[in-house]
Amino acid sequence: MTAKLSSIQSENPLVLIGGGRMGAAMLSGWLAGGLDVSAVTVVEPFETTREALSASHAGLQVVSSIDDVAATPSIVILAVKPQVMGDVMAPLRAWDKALFVSIAAGKTLGYFEAHLGADRSIIRVMPNTPAAVGAGISVAVGNAQVTADHKSLATALLQAVGMVDWVEDEGLIDAVTAVSGSGPAYVFHLVEAMTQAGIAAGLDAPLASRLARQTVIGSGVLMAEDDADAATLRQNVTSPGGTTQAALDVLMGDNRLVDLLTEAIAAAKKRSTELSS
Repeated sequence: MTAKLSSIQSENPLVLIGGGRMGAAMLSGWLAGGLDVSAVTVVEPFETTREALSASHAGLQVVSSIDDVAATPSIVILAVKPQVMGDVMAPLRAWDKALFVSIAAGKTLGYFEAHLGADRSIIRVMPNTPAAVGAGISVAVGNAQVTADHKSLATALLQAVGMVDWVEDEGLIDAVTAVSGSGPAYVFHLVEAMTQAGIAAGLDAPLASRLARQTVIGSGVLMAEDDADAATLRQNVTSPGGTTQAALDVLMGDNRLVDLLTEAIAAAKKRSTELSS
């Protein structure tokens, strides 16, 4: 990863458009992974965010407008909200040799080809919010102009904030959005539900919250460090006829939890498809 990132030079820098939470997290990962600070320009319209980025990264060039980018970039990362993406498209057309990578939900490859040109190299990425702490997972798809070298560079950039997978069919991004893009919210709601259930079982609210929260955090760490699949890890915790088995009889009886999540993810996928249309 370091070799790929260090190959980006100040003469043709990486331009990050949007220095918010996700953009800032990616930037920190890139710099830690070997990207020279002089090889990055951040475009961020909000003054307080610009000041925070400058304070966090000495020597970082942060500008308020795309028109202020001095050098022609080799790669452009689009990390602005989908609803304002249209506002930044026009100035980007001049950068006809750049690789464009978007992390905006709902904006398709076709959208960017329509605004930038079908001959541009464009990658669409669906990350998720754990990328902000370097523990995300991103799924990427490129248009016909994306080369193996483009994929390798994009992979190095995305690995700075977590795991990366690629798909060939852009239609799968809606399912990815429903599973991993929206998925952190499902986990957070699980903690909410466990907390409420703990209170109903007689625990005070702060203790119930700590137990639920740390159980999910610890289970995630355990799963990350153990090669066993989720089913095996579940079985390892479950003694026949014990307390865990009693709870799982409720959760797994009649396929209740699987059916509920299948319905929820189908709803999220449907909405993602609607937003992309």
